[in-house]
Amino acid sequence: MNTINSNFLVIGSGVAGLTFALKVAEYGKVHIVTKDKAKESNTRYAQGGIAAVTENEDSFELHKNDTFIAGAGLCHEDAVDVLVKEGPQRIKELIEFGAEFTKKADGTYSLAREGGHSMHRILHADDLTGMEIERALIEKTKAHPNIVIFEDHQAVELITEHHVLGNLSANFNICFGTYVLNKKTGKVSAFKSDYTLLASGGASRVFKHTTNPEIATGDGIAMAYRAGVRIANMEFIQFHPTSLYNTEGKTFLISEALRGHGGKLRNSKGELFMKKYDERQELAPRDIVARAIDAEIKSLGDECVYLDMTHLDDTSERFPNIYMYCLHEMNLDITKDLIPVVPAAHYVCGGIMTNLDGLTSMQNLYATGEVAHTGVHGANRLASNSLLEALVFSHRAAEKMIKKSRKNYEGVIIPEWKEDGVTDEEEWTLIRHNLAQIREVMSNYVGIIRSKKQLNRAYRRITMLHDEVEDYYKRTKINADLIELRNCTAIAYMIINSALRRNESRGLHYMIDYPETRESYLKNTIIK
Repeated sequence: MNTINSNFLVIGSGVAGLTFALKVAEYGKVHIVTKDKAKESNTRYAQGGIAAVTENEDSFELHKNDTFIAGAGLCHEDAVDVLVKEGPQRIKELIEFGAEFTKKADGTYSLAREGGHSMHRILHADDLTGMEIERALIEKTKAHPNIVIFEDHQAVELITEHHVLGNLSANFNICFGTYVLNKKTGKVSAFKSDYTLLASGGASRVFKHTTNPEIATGDGIAMAYRAGVRIANMEFIQFHPTSLYNTEGKTFLISEALRGHGGKLRNSKGELFMKKYDERQELAPRDIVARAIDAEIKSLGDECVYLDMTHLDDTSERFPNIYMYCLHEMNLDITKDLIPVVPAAHYVCGGIMTNLDGLTSMQNLYATGEVAHTGVHGANRLASNSLLEALVFSHRAAEKMIKKSRKNYEGVIIPEWKEDGVTDEEEWTLIRHNLAQIREVMSNYVGIIRSKKQLNRAYRRITMLHDEVEDYYKRTKINADLIELRNCTAIAYMIINSALRRNESRGLHYMIDYPETRESYLKNTIIK
């Protein structure tokens, strides 16, 4: 078996992974593994922007307070403090890397406001902020001689002491890298590294309706879970309130920034309804807006609600990408027509537990970005804090690894990946349909509004599907689709298991059986 050695191994090519790679590249060989092309990540689809204190009228305390309110009591104060105070410097570095944010005529940055924010503090590149950040980082990354990007390579499993051969009598709970599938050749290689960073993004593809790209199948969280790493707060799945409603099922994000810019939500009767649910109306945090939209849709028996931008003069200039997409794909002129919207699964607020330097509960294994639970987001992520979190904690992880003394594991022998299984095409045809079933179960029973009855029904069905997939996986030659299916079953199980353990309503987790927030649940839900 081919073993590929590096000093730093990165799984994922979004803002978290690329930022880290650039920071450590002067100190060793860096390998980036990404299962699609380098540019295909959740970062690419982040429209709104990146939040940070950049003006005198704003303050760290205001940004922290907004984050705490959105997080419904579960934000870790030390993590939020790090995020807010270190964020401005990380954005300066991002600009130095070449990222260009939209400016006003006087040369100052155009700052937007989004739901949950008390100030205009969102830097943006029109409505394609993620794409602009990714462009700058990829250009720098591909130009660096110490960085190699392996596109179309799918991480399969973490390599731990349970796999390796050699004298490891004094070592345990340690990561040596990952097994990786070359999607073009079908061969599995061992990527061995001094340090491994999981930056593989989110898991919202476990739901039927999502704003995420096809790659967001929770691979990093699932691999860490199977390796015994601690996972936290998987019950908190953020549903973006305004995904474009399309009867053909193709999703497109209608940015939070449209409501921050003055957009109004109307039901099918043309009524402005948000004032019934929260005094902040359209600028309330995402969990409140999503539940309000869900309630309006159900009470009126409708398929969607509508976002009204027709009273604003500069919509097409401020949001050119959204304007052109709606015009060409939906024949909607959002300067004249109402935009049909529905909530869709968007962001995982839980994930792999880390400390403030990105270190997980396993030695030499780090995690940053959406795959990680740093404690910043609590029970509900404040809009546009995610890109900032990736920048800040990837920097901290890089700083930590650079300073650490590396242990010598040259004597460790990694065994070959066993490929003695064969593919039963007839059985695979049946098994691959399990993904559609998982997404139906998760959307029907584990969505915006939950109950014990719904969750227990989902648990029984997902457990059955999980066992089927695991049995098939153990006796079959792997492929990329099977890896993603296996990871999605693990993610679904973790979400349901965590949700069943929280008998209250808090942030993104709303239980009709337990509508009140309870002090006894002011803690993380940890699974292993």
